[in-house]
Order: sequence, then structure tokens, then C-alpha cells
Amino acid sequence: MKKITKLKICDWSLLFLTIAILISGIQLEATHSNGRTSVWIHIIVGLLFTFLVAYHIFLHFGNTNWFAKFHKQKSPVTRILWWVSLFTFVTGIITLIHWLGTFTHAPIGGVHGKLGFLMIIISAGHIIKRVKFFKSKKAGTGH
Repeated sequence: MKKITKLKICDWSLLFLTIAILISGIQLEATHSNGRTSVWIHIIVGLLFTFLVAYHIFLHFGNTNWFAKFHKQKSPVTRILWWVSLFTFVTGIITLIHWLGTFTHAPIGGVHGKLGFLMIIISAGHIIKRVKFFKSKKAGTGH
């Protein structure tokens, strides 16, 4: 399979998971993270989302130093998205560890949630800039 085809499949999957993680995040925010099932759904969707984000970056940059690659990016949106995503991931891991130990909401979970919403907003800008890629019928056109 061509790299561009893999990227198209990855990006469409990320678009779907972006919507899913947003919905589950809003649901957790609205219910103050009550309900273990809701939290587990968010964790599972978040892990899938994180895996696909990493795969998306890998498809673009391979095994090179991602920190150096993002530092050199011309787009400030992409650079900011990298850092916000990284902090969202780190706070998510800390929140997960806390939640698995106590099954209660922690202040770091609130930070994670706010960063996550910021990440979704910035991701929307990242996606909108590349909307032609999503609209193209043929893999490899419009990106």
C-alpha cells in the first residue's frame, strides 16, 4: 500500500476519532467524570486516538527526531498542535494512573480536559487547512 493511501486511511480514522474523543470528553465534563463506563470509553478512544496520532506523525516524518521536525515546521498551528498534544498526552497518562488507583476525578484530570479541548480546537484548524485532502477521491491528490 502506498504511503499516501495509508495517510488517507489514517487521517479519515483520526477525523472519526477526533469527533468520538470530543463527544466523550464533553460527556465526562457534563457528568463530572461520574460513571466508570464513560471514563473507560474515553480511555479506550483516547488510546486509539493517541496511537493514530503517532502513526500519522510517523507517516510524515518516519523514525526521525520528531521534536526537531516540529521545531522546523513553518506552520505555527502545527508547531502549537504538537506541544498541546504532547501535554495532553502526558496529563492523560498521569490522570489515568490516578484514576486507576482511586476511580475518582483529580485536578490533573481537569487540566487534561482543558488541554484536550484546546487540542481539538487547534486540530480543527489543522484539518480545515487540509480539507482538500479529505475531499479528494483519489489517494494522493489535494495534499
